Amino acid sequence: MKHHACWLVKQEPTAYSWQQFVSDGKTAWTGVRNFQARNNLLAMKLEDNVLFYHSVVGKEIVGVARVAKVAYPDPTATEGNWVCVDLVPDKPFPYPVTLDALKNHPTLCTIPLIRQSRLSVMPLEEADFKAIVNLGTKSI
Repeated sequence: MKHHACWLVKQEPTAYSWQQFVSDGKTAWTGVRNFQARNNLLAMKLEDNVLFYHSVVGKEIVGVARVAKVAYPDPTATEGNWVCVDLVPDKPFPYPVTLDALKNHPTLCTIPLIRQSRLSVMPLEEADFKAIVNLGTKSI
């Protein structure tokens, strides 16, 4: 079985929510204007798993998406070498995983979301990804 990397992307639900993403069926993840986040987009491979985090309002991971198209020039960029990827929704979490739950978790409290809270696209260790999916899909 081919190993896929794991990622987390952040979006304000007032700007683009998981519900809108599911309704659209696919989206270009545009508008990233941070070099580290851009490098993370460039590292994404087809079928990589991506957690969808609602930032600012809600502050919770609400579902899993997959990379449907690898990095290409961001059509919303008027200057610079910015890229986007296409994402498709995979599955929603019946139990969204809150930021507080992550901060209070013995191993998840050190993931990039906690350490680099302003970064909009970040890698995740596979074990952390699996732990978050487990939290999001099982009632406690």
